[in-house]
Order: sequence, then structure tokens, then C-alpha cells
Amino acid sequence: MQEQYRTVARAGVHEAEIGRSRFLCALAPAATEREAQDFVARVRREHPTASHNCYAYVIGADASVQKASDDGEPGGTAGVPMLQMLMRREVRYTVAVVTRYYGGVKLGAGGLIRAYGGVVGEALDALGTITRQRFRLVTVTVDHQRAGRLENDLRTTGRAVREVRYADAVAIEVGLPEADVEPFRAWLADATAGTAGFELGGEAYGDA
Repeated sequence: MQEQYRTVARAGVHEAEIGRSRFLCALAPAATEREAQDFVARVRREHPTASHNCYAYVIGADASVQKASDDGEPGGTAGVPMLQMLMRREVRYTVAVVTRYYGGVKLGAGGLIRAYGGVVGEALDALGTITRQRFRLVTVTVDHQRAGRLENDLRTTGRAVREVRYADAVAIEVGLPEADVEPFRAWLADATAGTAGFELGGEAYGDA
């Protein structure tokens, strides 16, 4: 797994006017290719009279899935520059749809490439990006008496508490950088006088 990746901070729309055409770039995070395709379909439904609804998306921390569509614009002038902008900005798990309402002025191939790529870059600037870090998942099991204080200690020391489950005992799932696993194990034993259970789990991404 990649140590970290960047993705768009939130869904939103950025609009620009270029050569009397309206360009609306809708950006959104997408965890899977299906989510990306559903977002494209939704934007198309919202703009049925638009001249074009071109899209690009990158899925996977290693950019294993990359797709782009010109949606009727001359080949390589819309989807590809959009995809190139996402890749240049090192953005992953992100889908972009640029809706164009034609304004009567032909932009030419170079103009289209600059317009479609440029509006995606502007949208990324406007909406912002966040970095997601790879974590090792650890489940800590502790009795109810110690759980509240331990959870508070975890949060105040900057550990990423992902989930708390209450049963006969309390299970707290924590995300840790790989290098922090062994120091954390020692800290936990000290903080709970050796009474807490410690189970190493899989890997996931969380906010850096």
C-alpha cells in the first residue's frame, strides 16, 4: 500500500467562462469506480441540455483505475487533459465532471485542452485537498472502568480513535503509523497497568 495519497477535501462545483462558453467543474471524492460512475450519471441528469458532460476519475492510492471521456468533444481535448490535471496534482479517489454550455465561439483543440484541464485545476484550488495517511489498525480491549479515561488519553495524545464498541468489555479501534505500533504497545501496558488487550489488525487510510 502507498504510505499516503491526496484527495479532494469535499464535493463542490467551480464555474468559469471561457470564450463565452460556461464550464462547470463538479468534483467529488469517490471510494470506488462505481461511486465515480454514479456521480457522473448524477451530474448528467442535472445538466441534460448541456453541450457536453466530460469526465475523468482516478481510483486507488496507486492510481490503478484511470478513466476519461470527451463526451463528443474532439478526441483527446477534454477527458484526457482533465485526467492529466488530476494526475499532475497527485489526486486520488476523485472524480471530475466538466459540464460545458457552448457559447458560440469555437476554442480550437488547444483552447479546449487548456479550458478543460484548467477548470479542473481551478476547482481543486477552490475546494482544497487533504492528505490521507496509511495506518495499521489496532484493537485495544479494556474493562468499562478504565475505558473512558483510556479513550480520553488516546485522543489527547493525538492517536486516531476510529471506533469504540461496548460489550462485556470495551473495544477501541485505533489507527497507528507502522513505526508507532511497538511504542504504542509499551505505552498501553504502562497506561493500563498491563490490563488492556492488544490485537493487531489490517491496514487502512485515515486523515494525516
